[in-house]
Amino acid sequence: MPNLSKPGDIISADICKRSIGGLGFLVRERRRKPVVIVSDIIEGGAAHDTGLLEVGDVVLKVNSVDLTNVSYQEALYALRAVKPGETATLLLRVRDGFTSRLETTFNHQGQARTVRITESSVPVVNSEGKSSKLTNGGPNLDNRIVRSTPNGQNTRRRESVKKIESKTNSLSELTCGVCLSSNNPTIPQPPRVSAPNDRRQDVSQTVTKVVNDEPKSGSSKMAETKNIPNGHSITNGGNAKWNDLNGNAIAKDDVVDATIVARRPTEKTPLVNGIEKPKSAESHTPTSVKPIHKSSSTESNHQPSYHTLRNWETGTRTNDTLYTKCMKAQSVATGCTRNKCLGSVMNPDHMSIDPRKNVRSKEEKLEMAVDFIKQYYGSMKRKNPEMEKKRLAEVVESIEKTGSYQLTEYELIFGAKTAWRNAPRCIGRIQWNKLQVFDYRHVDNTAQMFDAICNHLKYATNKGNIRSCITFFPQRTDYKKDFRVWSSQYIRYAGYGQPDGSIIGDPANVEFTEVCIKLGWKPKFGRFDILPLVLQANGEDPDIYEIPPDLALEVKLRHPRFKWFEELGYKWCAVPAVSNVLLDIGGLEFPAAPFNGWFMGTEIARDLCDVARYNVLQDVAEKMNLDTRNTSSLWKDIALVEFNVAVLHSYQSDRVTIMDHHSATQSFMKHYANELKLRGGCPGDWVWLTPPISGSITPIFHQEVLNYILHPSCKYQPDPWKYHVWKGKVNKVKKAIRFKELAKSVLIMSSMMGKAMANRVKATILYASETGKSLEYAKTLCDIFNHAFAAKVVCMDDYDIVHLEHETLLLVVTSTFGNGDPPENGVNLGQTLVELSKPEESQKPRMQRLLKRSSTAPDNLGTDKTRFTSIHNVTPSVRRRSSVAMEPIDLPDIGEATGLLANLRFAVFGLGSRAYPHFCAFAHAIDTLLGELSGDRLLEIGEGDELCGQEESFRNWAKKVFQIACETFCVGEDVSVEAASASLAGQDRSWSPNKFRIAVDPEDVEEPALLEGLSNFHKKKVSGCKLKKRTNLQSGEQDRGTILVEFDSSSSSEIKYLPGDHIGIYPCNQTEIVDRILERLHDKVDEKALIQLQIFEQRTTPLGVISNWLPDKRLPACTLRTAFERYFDITTCPTPQLLKIFADCAADDKEKARLLELSEGKSEYEEWKFHFLPNLAEVLAEFPSVRVEASLLLSQLSPLQCRYYSISSSTDVYPNEVHCTVAIVSYNTQGGSGTKRHGVCSSYLNRMELGSDICCFIRPATSFHLPKNSSAPCLLIGPGTGIAPFRSFWQQRMYDIKQGKQVGEVALLFGCRHPDRDHLYKDEIQEAKNCGAITEYHTAFSRLPGQPKQYVQHVLKEQLADLAYDWLLKNSGHVYICGDVTMADDVNNALMEVLEKKANISKKEAREHVTKMKEQGLYHEDIFGVTLRTYEVNKSVRQRHVTSKKK
Repeated sequence: MPNLSKPGDIISADICKRSIGGLGFLVRERRRKPVVIVSDIIEGGAAHDTGLLEVGDVVLKVNSVDLTNVSYQEALYALRAVKPGETATLLLRVRDGFTSRLETTFNHQGQARTVRITESSVPVVNSEGKSSKLTNGGPNLDNRIVRSTPNGQNTRRRESVKKIESKTNSLSELTCGVCLSSNNPTIPQPPRVSAPNDRRQDVSQTVTKVVNDEPKSGSSKMAETKNIPNGHSITNGGNAKWNDLNGNAIAKDDVVDATIVARRPTEKTPLVNGIEKPKSAESHTPTSVKPIHKSSSTESNHQPSYHTLRNWETGTRTNDTLYTKCMKAQSVATGCTRNKCLGSVMNPDHMSIDPRKNVRSKEEKLEMAVDFIKQYYGSMKRKNPEMEKKRLAEVVESIEKTGSYQLTEYELIFGAKTAWRNAPRCIGRIQWNKLQVFDYRHVDNTAQMFDAICNHLKYATNKGNIRSCITFFPQRTDYKKDFRVWSSQYIRYAGYGQPDGSIIGDPANVEFTEVCIKLGWKPKFGRFDILPLVLQANGEDPDIYEIPPDLALEVKLRHPRFKWFEELGYKWCAVPAVSNVLLDIGGLEFPAAPFNGWFMGTEIARDLCDVARYNVLQDVAEKMNLDTRNTSSLWKDIALVEFNVAVLHSYQSDRVTIMDHHSATQSFMKHYANELKLRGGCPGDWVWLTPPISGSITPIFHQEVLNYILHPSCKYQPDPWKYHVWKGKVNKVKKAIRFKELAKSVLIMSSMMGKAMANRVKATILYASETGKSLEYAKTLCDIFNHAFAAKVVCMDDYDIVHLEHETLLLVVTSTFGNGDPPENGVNLGQTLVELSKPEESQKPRMQRLLKRSSTAPDNLGTDKTRFTSIHNVTPSVRRRSSVAMEPIDLPDIGEATGLLANLRFAVFGLGSRAYPHFCAFAHAIDTLLGELSGDRLLEIGEGDELCGQEESFRNWAKKVFQIACETFCVGEDVSVEAASASLAGQDRSWSPNKFRIAVDPEDVEEPALLEGLSNFHKKKVSGCKLKKRTNLQSGEQDRGTILVEFDSSSSSEIKYLPGDHIGIYPCNQTEIVDRILERLHDKVDEKALIQLQIFEQRTTPLGVISNWLPDKRLPACTLRTAFERYFDITTCPTPQLLKIFADCAADDKEKARLLELSEGKSEYEEWKFHFLPNLAEVLAEFPSVRVEASLLLSQLSPLQCRYYSISSSTDVYPNEVHCTVAIVSYNTQGGSGTKRHGVCSSYLNRMELGSDICCFIRPATSFHLPKNSSAPCLLIGPGTGIAPFRSFWQQRMYDIKQGKQVGEVALLFGCRHPDRDHLYKDEIQEAKNCGAITEYHTAFSRLPGQPKQYVQHVLKEQLADLAYDWLLKNSGHVYICGDVTMADDVNNALMEVLEKKANISKKEAREHVTKMKEQGLYHEDIFGVTLRTYEVNKSVRQRHVTSKKK
């Protein structure tokens, strides 16, 4: 914390050193000691952001190093010794003649900030002869030393207040660039503000260099400004010698002079899009980018950084800060001055681009491009400056070389949405984030443009449920080579001028109708003739295309009360697709970017009733028998209201999306409030936003708004036929249109329309998996969706989260590991979604931000892993319905979908085991989080239980979600769902003898060490240990075994763990099973020979197709025996996909039929799998006619996964050792009468020789560590091998006690069958109890002769009820539960019973308290699925599944 020990004398400040920019200030040598003086503050650096350092401060001390009596070089060494990430505590002395104090100020958002105020201690006489003190925070600017603010606004020292005032006055005469719109003429005119260029210092670091020593009191020396390269410092005082961080001299030529104006920061942090930017967020741009505009010396820091706007209906006031983001290089002034306002001008210059006049220079394009790229990377607060820097360098290089650049797909999407968001005249902007973008920048002729427009219309119309979308055609390079849609809208009605001056049809389109006729279109001379599309490609003469009737949805107008209204024959189109607007994105112009939203009722009423349009109002009034003789009868108002009623009634009756003007203005006010919160402002043209009828009774009428232009933006442009240079004669243009060929082309393209569009709708399939099963399902899903979409599979760990808000269709397939934990490769994405779902908590510490915890909890368990089991399904029901099931007209929903992922359609499938209480918890968390971020759920989450019916569940879900996706994206009529679903019959049918082969003893190939091979195979760092000791923990009378295995980890530095962590061990398959498989291989290969799996690949190159046999990237070179023993799973029942391949290889017809039946993955497969649990060798024995090749198995088998065990030791007690408590798993199939099964890893550990190597790694179990507060009471519950982690707990506590550490009470509740047979660690527990590591110890025995079975949950209720109530409810103690899933569930219920009775609360309250404990990190579970009762657990789960299906 900053401290002013003596006001005006000594300052203490803490600064965290950054990896880029260091401490953020430059120093030089003074002539006397102390020798170090602050010479410059780097803008945006660490010192700058604190606001506590100033130029001229003398550095007295850094951390514990006194600098008052050391040399300059020694002082520099002490400053450089601070490492990045560390905090430097600086002791500073204010420069002579000045005093300092701290003040707490508030910004316009009410946020507090402590700032330093430095004043001259000597009175100064100003130009008016009045005495005053100098200050860097007050209004008197004379002789101040100030520095740059974070947002780039700067002001130099002035020599007199008089000069500043004169410049300020002259500035006020300039046009403001911002127009205040209001309905109240009495509002005083706001101060004229020059919109600051807040981006102009993004391209270089700028600091202020004081040439001489500390300024004397009252002096007014000017500051010389320099551009300093990153990481450089000033040394050697007046010599102005520049040095880098290593002290190396920099040539003077490397320093670039620039005139920069600086001012003192008044707010905590710079504003980015109206939101305070965190201090840690730094942005860097290539040094090759030069500032385009130097700051004007006429800017005054009297200028406000916000404008207050009033709502005259409610009296509330809001501050708009967003208008300061208007870049001078980007925007043209509104034209408004003190003497005139152009707010009602239809097409003002600042909203128009004429390509013949407005030619953008390379410098302007560069500045706008840099600004846009920074907007894009800041849109999700992405903390990846390197990625941004790289992209900026690419853009700069492209502009410098070619004068232009290309937007990426995601940049285009972001730009389109932002342009709509910035459009000041649009009232429906609340839907900006739901805009669907179609990218057709690759087209090169009008036929392709027409195809794209047909796709646009089909998607947008959506059977009346209108969807907003935009289609991009190639950007402008030269306006003479433009791609343009000459039609102002896709669907426009012709206007035919008559000799008598009358007009048939729409008068607004008379000129364009004549253009169409000249091009060869045959007029029909009706009132509502749909004009053709006139399309221009690459600047060539345009072509005309008739719009297919099925794509031009129209609504016949009728009135709910006046039956005669329908007879008038009025109608209008359903989709308002504007096609003559230019999109200006990042300095690039898109003259053809048609866009549609949906109609507001008053728009259609005006089109038909305005005098300059169809002018039907008097006809309607006469039909209504209104008195039209004089306007005082208000017949126009009455008729117009009834006409609006007819429009709304007709569209709603036909189930076509439309909004009334009251709902539209209410939604805009909601959008306005959202934008003020998110960006600090919302541009708006009040004249356009206020509805044409009933204006004063709508909320927008009473709201003041600022009208300004932000970029990206939408611009008007002149009609193309007014400046197009025809390539041939007009009469030849008519002949160029061959309608027979055109009609044929239209029919062909219409038939291909669905597929063509679907191929451009991208589907991203994310997966997270521990065993690889989710990846298999994701690939299957990809095969299905590739029939209609451009689908791709991406691992969650490899997915770039910045793309998420721009996705159109997202499918997620993920498993849940253990008791609700995410797979390792899904943790980061899951945590990111949690952070995005709680933006209001973004400034909280990571632990508190990710976990739902009470602020009153005395001890929060520190962890970086989100408790996804505590993320409840709270998505509103309106967003839980599928898109297809939603009603076409849902006005509340039209105004609500404003979240980050409002444009996203998604569906989730989860894999897990119902043996665990938190079944598919991670998948449910992802589904909930995507919904909370306003994603549109296509289908309810699917669940696949590995114990029963997983294959069938996935098949049904995949088929449904594909069908719904096709309907949602309008491709259902063109794609065969059944044909696509055929991929489910056997996804992996790609194997063939011609695709994979085994290479024996390949040249220049060596077998890697086992640890290296497993690391590459599993994409995980695997370490080695040696088996040091194995101890049997049970008596010989037991029919089950438990062993303690001790590993020596001294040879591996990666083996580091804490009590409660897990060790993952890669086992070895039994030799007997491997031998049986090797005997069945058709291609006999020496099992000891080195083999390499190879795959045949073909690549297309400029020289032709190149075919090669390449090594398989998954399996390293090894022997066949090693492959089956160490790399592949041969004990799990083969999947339906593998059985399908076996069927293709079977020679016997009966066996083939049986294998095909099983490969369908339905009930027959589940029954066969449950009763027999056959391993690979047994399946090959059951189907002896299957011809099996080694390459088939090595390319199709699943990897042999590791097994996890809780660590039973403390590194403080047993350094370089890892202990595990292992139950030897064995059971018989078919209810005990079938084949005996052995656990793969437990039997491996039980039979291996002492001294043998094991392959392993440590997996932190951060949610099962001891409390950081060692005095917190802990209740440990673990029957059988569930005691394993608690052994590490009491060992750690025993060690802590010996070290004199204060520890809390610990109660251990252990359960087993008999005290003399399987009472694990009995003597150790007693020893721990004697030394105080365990304060209470209770046991539960389930097999005592003559006594009822007693389990841990019984003891908890009968003997530990008071303790549990006192520790857990009163003292916020911790409870740890370890064991199988059934026990954990029983203990959970028992604990709720205890709390219910002892606290005298309801069952619901008890349940809520236990849930709260889990959310606060006080309730810990370490649950495992494979136990000594595996068959019983599986049978129970299966019975529940079958029962639920029958119901």
